[in-house]
Amino acid sequence: MKKKHEKYERLLDRCKLLPPTPTAVAHPCDKSSIQGAVEAAELGLLTPILVGPRGKIEAVAKQSGIDISSYEIIDAPHSQAAAEAAVRLVREGKGEMLMKGSLHTDELMGAVVARDTGLRTARRISHCFIMDVPAIDRVLVITDAAVNVFPTLEDKVHIIQNAIDLAHALGKPQPKVAILSAMETVNPKVQSTIEAAALCKMADRGQITGGLLDGPLALDNAINLTAAKIKKIESPVAGVADILVAPDLEAGNMLAKSLSFLADADAAGIVLGARVPIILTSRADSVTTRLASCAVAVLVAKFRRDSGGEMAA
Repeated sequence: MKKKHEKYERLLDRCKLLPPTPTAVAHPCDKSSIQGAVEAAELGLLTPILVGPRGKIEAVAKQSGIDISSYEIIDAPHSQAAAEAAVRLVREGKGEMLMKGSLHTDELMGAVVARDTGLRTARRISHCFIMDVPAIDRVLVITDAAVNVFPTLEDKVHIIQNAIDLAHALGKPQPKVAILSAMETVNPKVQSTIEAAALCKMADRGQITGGLLDGPLALDNAINLTAAKIKKIESPVAGVADILVAPDLEAGNMLAKSLSFLADADAAGIVLGARVPIILTSRADSVTTRLASCAVAVLVAKFRRDSGGEMAA
């Protein structure tokens, strides 16, 4: 039996020798968001800059018994102003990561994608779940299950490249990417199978780089070697995929939550494609999952520094 959290613990171990990463925390106005930032800081993952209504942040911290006296607070009157101020700190180079506090994700992402004042790059912004599934011997990345609702073929090129770059940052030099559908053959009546075939050919032509792609693949023959062999699928990806690319947000979200609630998996999350990694945590996340999300973002930020910021260019 695999030890629960062991893959996340390896990620956290990789961060121990790194200096804390300056992080703008947008509107941390409840116990969960303040505690998440402080726990990550105490572990040496990040140096939080708390952005939001100073009085409310201090009151919640005091009521919750959390000491924030050593952390900088940037006063902002409400959640939208906090999101804009946190993004501005990143644009000014004062933060290398952005972390969601107790505001709505749409508010934070609205500030991120603002055309003139946000953190856009040439890449499409996308989300990755980094899943620690006890029954599987490797981390599974699922994308996109939180940002792009019905991604186009062009969107999927960016979504896949973001996920491949994430895998590189996590120490996987040539990740195996499975483009998921309900079947492993191209069917003109099923659009996701046609797009999967096109994406694989685009990788052959160098339009997607850094990973091994195959698809369409059904979930069973993407992650289970026995299923792939039974179906007689000859592929370096089938059965051993590191990255699972969902056809749309609904499928990706159901897949991630099925693993969480039926397979006892943890789901750390990160948003990629912006100038900096964005940590999206939920109040329902465990402490381990919140810290794992921070650790993933730290490794992405380091990868960007080491590669000259090329990850989201």
